[in-house]
Amino acid sequence: KKKRPSNTMADVTACAGDVQEIPGYKTTKRIITEGTGPEIVEVSNVVTVHATGVVVQTGKKFWSTKDEGQQPFQYQAGVGGVITGWDQGCLGMALGEERLLVIPAEEGYGAKGFPAWGIPPGGTLEFTLECLEIKK
Repeated sequence: KKKRPSNTMADVTACAGDVQEIPGYKTTKRIITEGTGPEIVEVSNVVTVHATGVVVQTGKKFWSTKDEGQQPFQYQAGVGGVITGWDQGCLGMALGEERLLVIPAEEGYGAKGFPAWGIPPGGTLEFTLECLEIKK
C-alpha cells in the first residue's frame, strides 16, 4: 500500500494533481491509500467502510466510525441512501482503499446543514472513507 500525507484540506490543495473531479458533480476525491483487491464499489453493492467526517469551515470532526463505541458503517452504494457527494464519491473504490472526499453543501447537508452534528448551514464536508468490504 502506498501511504500519502495526512488528509487535511491543505494537503488536498497541495496535492492538486491527485485531486479528481467526479463527472457531473462538484464533489472531489483523492486516494490516500491505494486498494489491494480486484473488487471495486459499483451501484447497488453493499459496502462497509470506516468513515470520518470533518466540517471544512470549522475543522471540527462531527463523526467517526473509528471512535470508541462506534462500528464500521454499512450502506448500499449509488442509490441515494447517503448524501450525494458520498454516494457518488465512493463509486469505483477498491477494497482496502482509503479516499478523501470534499463535499460541497449542495451535495452534502445543504442550506440547512445538520445542527445536531455541528454541521452549519452551507457547510462543506471532508469525509475520509476506508473500504473494508464489498458485497456484490
